[in-house]
Amino acid sequence: MELLVRLLVLALALALGPAVTLAGPAKSPYQLVLQHSRLRGRQHGPNVCAVQKLIGTNKKYFTNCKQWYQRKICGKSTVISYECCPGYEKVPGEKGCPAALPLSNLYETLGVVGSTTTQLYTDRTEKLRPEMEGPGSFTIFAPSNEAWASLPAEVLDSLVSNVNIELLNALRYHMVDRRVLTDELKHGMSLTSMYQNSNIQIHHYPNGIVTVNCARLLKADHHATNGVVHLIDKVISTITNNIQQIIEIEDTFETLRAAVAASGLNTVLESDGQFTLLAPTNEAFEKIPAETLNRILGDPEALRDLLNNHILKSAMCAEAIVAGMSMETLEGTTLEVGCSGDMLTINGKAIISNKDILATNGVIHFIDELLIPDSAKTLFELAAESDVSTAIDLFRQAGLGTHLSGNERLTLLAPLNSVFKDGTPRIDAQTKNLLLNHIVKDQVASKYLYHGQTLETLGGKKLRVFVYRNSLCIENSCIAAHDKRGRYGTLFTMDRMLTPPMGTVMDILKGDSHFSMLVAAIQSAGLTETLNREGVYTVFAPTNEAFQAMPPGELNKLLGNAKELANILKYHVGDEILVSGGIGALVRLKSLQGDKLEVSSKNNVVNVNKEPVAEADIMATNGVVHAITSILQPPANRPQERGDELADSALEIFKQASAFSRVRRLLGSRLAGTAVGPPLGPMKGLSRPCLPWPLSQSFFEISPHFH
Repeated sequence: MELLVRLLVLALALALGPAVTLAGPAKSPYQLVLQHSRLRGRQHGPNVCAVQKLIGTNKKYFTNCKQWYQRKICGKSTVISYECCPGYEKVPGEKGCPAALPLSNLYETLGVVGSTTTQLYTDRTEKLRPEMEGPGSFTIFAPSNEAWASLPAEVLDSLVSNVNIELLNALRYHMVDRRVLTDELKHGMSLTSMYQNSNIQIHHYPNGIVTVNCARLLKADHHATNGVVHLIDKVISTITNNIQQIIEIEDTFETLRAAVAASGLNTVLESDGQFTLLAPTNEAFEKIPAETLNRILGDPEALRDLLNNHILKSAMCAEAIVAGMSMETLEGTTLEVGCSGDMLTINGKAIISNKDILATNGVIHFIDELLIPDSAKTLFELAAESDVSTAIDLFRQAGLGTHLSGNERLTLLAPLNSVFKDGTPRIDAQTKNLLLNHIVKDQVASKYLYHGQTLETLGGKKLRVFVYRNSLCIENSCIAAHDKRGRYGTLFTMDRMLTPPMGTVMDILKGDSHFSMLVAAIQSAGLTETLNREGVYTVFAPTNEAFQAMPPGELNKLLGNAKELANILKYHVGDEILVSGGIGALVRLKSLQGDKLEVSSKNNVVNVNKEPVAEADIMATNGVVHAITSILQPPANRPQERGDELADSALEIFKQASAFSRVRRLLGSRLAGTAVGPPLGPMKGLSRPCLPWPLSQSFFEISPHFH
């Protein structure tokens, strides 16, 4: 029994062991990118990594999946090369990089990884080389040879002229007194350096890039007997000031300094954390119209929103940006941060003039253009960036501009420019009143609108909200783009001019001579009260032309039978409001008669039961009227279609089956040269032109339902 228990335990361990091993700890983004590079390079042998090199530069990147297929970094083309993965080397006569690099001390490892300049400067100091060769456990972020060469001459001169103080301190700042591998380098962490315990900022981005004080890790995790070496692309320096302190000492931030003080955001910019400040220079503020700038500077809430729109929630070093990415601001908006060659871009614009100014609580990039959020804009300013300029001009011409630039809480329903492709209405009292009915008295958001809600306008009308599966409409006009919420007003971009309701359905019909015969029919059928009372109706209203198209005998018969007339007319009335913007590919609308109407829209033409609508969206207080030029017949009144008879009649199915059998026998006899041949299986492609004509002719003669 004891043996059996042991065997069971062993079996369970064997079963669970591989699963536990396979799961393992989660890999860091850097390790995942390195793994992908190794995968792409495996055809060239063991431990070979695919590397993307930016054409015209010495910049190399381990490749992730997206970059591999795009073959671009910051919009620039790359070439793929293959080299030994970190920690491995080639062996003459063998494929790939089968050998692990020999393990030696930190000093010798610097030469192996391509940081011979760091090795040279280490030699010049009296104390550092013995430390690097001696016992202990250290991490060194070693600048590449190119990094040292790119230092300004005056900086390099000051270092080498005082090797045992300045140079030694600079090198010690690149060192940590313990072994730190990339899986421990977490985003936003700080490491204590060996120079006066000064902090080194680490950022480990989702795209696999790791930065050290905004210097990019080129090759990581080179093990040594007494530590680990990471190769970086810059010489890093100590960080002493926070973001607010840098703003205070930079001359180019004079206006920004005043704005931060007025908004009270200095406490945020002094606090612990890891922010990115997209800092507008004096020049950026000067580009804004004085009226707009003074309005924002004099409005504490708008000013705070403006400044928060320039602060990203996390530190973003320039070297980490190899493609476009969305970054959230403290304002809650999203900025598209990208790159084009060596230039960083914000929302597609290359407006960053100076980058990677490090602070203890983040990083600063200088920008020469203000990023004004919607929440700090007037309705006029919101509209200037939308496709509604024609409508805005109409509001101006009608003398309604003060409503769009003041501090009233309003919502503007602005039609798209394409609505006016055939011309704009003449500005008169009627047009001005119509435009007033495009301004809602409250500042609303589309996400809070609901079906049946009413919105009061400056023109005194109450507009209804209709929520459909794929559209959100206000009366006959539907929202065509995401709403923009400004400081006081919200902009809704609409797909057409709005027409407020002017009376009941009966009022609409009586007021238009094209419907005089329909009005008489409604009165004869006793439906006047129905279409005058409160309700939600969609009326497909036949014009006089529709009635006149009927044979006189049928028309007289219909008008003489009040019950049948009422039945037909009720079939033209849907029991809910359906405007043209709410119609998808097909909507089945229940009529007052009981049967359903099939309403569809294609190429901006509305059809009901496949009949085109002549004029859509005539709005009434209790519904909507769509004019049609035919009389709709309920299903029970329609002549039976031959296709339905074939589908629904068992007798017809038997007739077709019998005809099919006779055809098969006929085909068999012709092919075999006998009166009756064997069955030939299913008759695929019976009507294809490659069949012999006598066969096709015989089939249609046998089966009369295909005539």
